[in-house]
Amino acid sequence: MNSFVKISRIVTIFLLLFTGVNAIVAGILFVIDPSGKKIGMSTSYLSHSPFSTFLIPGLTLLVVNGLLNIIASIICIKKHKHYPVFIIVQGLLLSGWIIIQVMMVKDFNLLHFVMLSIGLLLIANGLFLKFYLKVSPQKK
Repeated sequence: MNSFVKISRIVTIFLLLFTGVNAIVAGILFVIDPSGKKIGMSTSYLSHSPFSTFLIPGLTLLVVNGLLNIIASIICIKKHKHYPVFIIVQGLLLSGWIIIQVMMVKDFNLLHFVMLSIGLLLIANGLFLKFYLKVSPQKK
């Protein structure tokens, strides 16, 4: 396997797991306490959004950025035939989540920047791997 492909897969798996685990923890904390106080947030942060508590955003975070990222990382580890597509989809979901969140809460902070950067990197890595596997399918 090309070393650049191997590094790309390792970085991608790390980013999927990092995002997934953090989203699961935050999502569970938002579901347990929809006021957001358990993680130092206030519902006033949601004043420009359609939500009055963190329950629905927490559930969405738990599933979309938590569980789906963990599933995508497992698919990537197992080198499923179409694993680059799963990476691209997770990058799109994470980037979309951050863009919509920023628009709703009318705030852009360091965490938004970091997570948007991870989403964009996942998209780029997924596209690279998809192209590489299409050109060199024997080097999975």
